[in-house]
Amino acid sequence: MTRTAIVTGAARGIGAGIARRLTADGFAVALLDLDGEVAEGVAAELRESGAQAIGLSADVSDPDSVEAAVAEVAAQLGPVTVLVNNAGIIRDNLLHKMSVEDWDSVMGVHMRGAFLLAKATQGFMVEAKWGRIVNISSASALGNRGQANYSGAKAGLQGFTKALAKELGRFNITVNAIGPGFIETDMTRATAERMGQDFEELKKVVVGAIPVGRAGQPEDIAAAVAFFVREDASFTSGQVLYVAGGPLN
Repeated sequence: MTRTAIVTGAARGIGAGIARRLTADGFAVALLDLDGEVAEGVAAELRESGAQAIGLSADVSDPDSVEAAVAEVAAQLGPVTVLVNNAGIIRDNLLHKMSVEDWDSVMGVHMRGAFLLAKATQGFMVEAKWGRIVNISSASALGNRGQANYSGAKAGLQGFTKALAKELGRFNITVNAIGPGFIETDMTRATAERMGQDFEELKKVVVGAIPVGRAGQPEDIAAAVAFFVREDASFTSGQVLYVAGGPLN
């Protein structure tokens, strides 16, 4: 039986890497992103290799957009029993410079988005008596200067994960979180640019403090997701796995 998965923020970076890994593992995958055209482009590449994949435009912070997208996924690929909440944005600033809009937009995508997608898909999982939810948190959940909104949202996702694990476990639904460390993506490159730093120089400094001696890749996070959604991972729930090349303390 082919299971259907939704991956949010899947047009590029970590989300696209997760979508590629899940299709390789035999899942039918819907790639949701605000940029639906790029998401469909990735999905088209996956279909060329024989995978079942579609790309859809969706604003994860908007209830109507989420409901419409989930209904479309179910119609095209079947009931959704795997959800990876990966969509994310950054609006970094020191607290006294951070606008209410920047606070709300980050919370809206990360926390509200995860809530809306979980709420829209959990019915399929309960009916199937099987489900997997993976929330992509971050090492920033431990706190970063200039990221009160992002760190707060990512820490909130961890609490959300543990609460849902307790609530949905009786339906054979597991809920786990992954906290990526430094991963090479368009987002980290944009962060370096915004800070006025050369990305390669920044990477060199960061990698110097990573025990395994390299930056992370989207495939590293995808591998962790692949474990959590496996059939035989049913006794692992409510956990936060940091994928950061070493301990963070």
